[in-house]
Parts: sequence; C-alpha cells; structure tokens
Amino acid sequence: MNAASADQIRLLDVQALDVRLTQLAHKRKSLPEHAEITGLEADLKQQRDLLVAAQTEESDTAREQTKAEQDVDQVRTRAARDQKRLDSGTVSSPKDLENLQREIASLARRQSDLEDVVLDVMERRESAQERVAELTGRVESVETKTAEAVSRRDAATAEIDAEVASVGKEREVVAGSVPADLLSLYDKLRTQQGGVGAARLFQKRCEGCRQELAITELNEIRAAAPDTVLRCENCRRILVRTPESGI
Repeated sequence: MNAASADQIRLLDVQALDVRLTQLAHKRKSLPEHAEITGLEADLKQQRDLLVAAQTEESDTAREQTKAEQDVDQVRTRAARDQKRLDSGTVSSPKDLENLQREIASLARRQSDLEDVVLDVMERRESAQERVAELTGRVESVETKTAEAVSRRDAATAEIDAEVASVGKEREVVAGSVPADLLSLYDKLRTQQGGVGAARLFQKRCEGCRQELAITELNEIRAAAPDTVLRCENCRRILVRTPESGI
C-alpha cells in the first residue's frame, strides 16, 4: 500500500486522538465517585433495613402498650365495681363477703402486675423510638452524602463527555483527510493491537512495541520510497517515518 508521507503523518494525529478518547473513556469509568456511590448505596440500604426493623419494633410495642393498658383498665374497672359493691353493704353473707374481699385483693395484685407490664412495654417502646430517631438521622446523613457524590460524579461525567465530543469531532475532521484505504487498515490494526494501529519510528525504535529495529529492517526502510506504507516487523503496526526516525 502507498500513501503520501503527509497522509501517513496525519494518521499519527488520528492515533493520538484515539488514544485521548481511550484515556477519557477510562477516566470516566474510573471516577472515584463510582466506588464512593456504590459504598454509600450499600450503607444506605443497610441503614434503611435497620430503620424498618426499628419502626416495626416501635409499632409492635405501641400495640402491645395499648393492649396492656386496656388490660389494666379492665381490671381497674372490675375492682372498682367490686369495691363499690363492698362499700354499699349489700353483701350480707359472710361467705360472699369473704369471696368479694378475696377477689378485690386478687384484682389489686393483678392490676399491679399489669401495671408493671405496661411500664416494661413503655420502656421498650421508648428505646425503640430512640432507635428510630437515631437511624432516621443516619439515613438522612447517608442520603445527603450520596446525593453530593452523585452530583460530583455527574459534573465530572459531563465535563468528560464534553471533551469526548470535542475530541471526537476533531478526530472526524482529521480522519476525513486520510485516504480511505489507509484509514481502514489503521482501524483494523487498532482493533487487533489494543488500540494502537499506527506508531512513529523514532530514533530507530518502533513506538508501538518499543522495540529497536534490526539493522536489516532499517536498511529496507531507508531504501523504501517515501510513500510506501511500512509495517513493523515485530508488532505489525503501521510504522510512520518522521524527521526524528534516525534513519
């Protein structure tokens, strides 16, 4: 294949722009905010799960407290009714009187036990409420940090995307000035060779594979016409001659 020396040198410009696009893609993918957001989202999920558990416990203890207080009210009402009956003097039978007094005493003990239950439930509910408040604060804090990290990531991504668009347009213009067959070969080699399809011959060394060329290969290059498209014997990339080639 033949191509004007100037076209081959422009191919190096295309290569430089492609390298820059690859670097930008890597930079976009490797933004530190990506890992930060992933960690924050995992933390946020954990805190939200803990909050739901604490809210469930608070709800359960609230129902338990209501039930315990209702039990106390029922016993208190029954005891008050029995006490009123005792105070009325309408119970004349000694046995009935003894039974009534025994029931009033039993209800008093029952009421005391139930009131202890209420206090225990109230303490557990208060602890659950404190836990809910604490976890709510944690969730809000992590949400804020996540939003800030997302904002930073989006800003950095937008900046990179803008540069990608600019470099992409420049690449389109420069590549448009390179002969189609030369550009096609370059694109094919770039795909095969890890993103580098053309390399400069600098000081007798291929900048694609970083290998110094053998004397026989250098002699062949010296003898080649300026428009001959050369290939590196080591890496098979397009080898572009420049005034700094050292030949």
